Amino acid sequence: MELNADPERLRDVFRSATPFSHVVIDRLFPEEALDRVLAAFPPPEDPEWQRFDNPRERKLGNRRRLLQADEAIRTFLLALNSAPTLDFLERLTGIPNLIPDPDFGGGGLHQIVRGGFLKIHADFNWHPKLQVDRRLNMLVYLNKDWKEEYGGHLELWDRELRRAEKAILPLFNRTVIFATTDSSFHGHPRPLNCPEGLSRKSVSIYYYTHGRPEAERSSPHDTLFPEISRTEP
Repeated sequence: MELNADPERLRDVFRSATPFSHVVIDRLFPEEALDRVLAAFPPPEDPEWQRFDNPRERKLGNRRRLLQADEAIRTFLLALNSAPTLDFLERLTGIPNLIPDPDFGGGGLHQIVRGGFLKIHADFNWHPKLQVDRRLNMLVYLNKDWKEEYGGHLELWDRELRRAEKAILPLFNRTVIFATTDSSFHGHPRPLNCPEGLSRKSVSIYYYTHGRPEAERSSPHDTLFPEISRTEP
């Protein structure tokens, strides 16, 4: 699958971004490929969704074996884990020797319906099965004709958790790539305000390395949900 961006031209954007290294790329993927994924995306009532409903998150995660999913979804996921995509990401981020997760643990398809949310958090930092460090997230949004008032912005917060420095609307064929560390706090804490019958759809893929810079090291941990007194950007 051809990626419609020059990674070398984006590397400085990624490295210099605040509050942590990230880049937002529109129309990175062929529109027809994402149209096929969207057409095959399971509706919220599909029994294969795993439902999260607690004070930290109200969302759906697809728990079916993703490589047994619809062909369009399977093809897209395999492309995101392929050598050309890894090469693109390494050139973009400067992180060498990225490792994909064949099981898509914690990733894959996600969906949030009206009223849903995901509180600000920092991601788990260690893959216990592969024994590797989590380094990079790629989020691909699949929401056509998404309006500002619907909400669902991906918020990127400063490391002191004082405020959101970026709020990214989850538009169709918008991709966000960001470094994952203990201080890459992100989420969308306000309940989704889209009309009934719509939902916020995304594909999430995580990438790993054997080891990481010393300054980023910490003991293995699950997702961190810090206490935050404010939720406005």
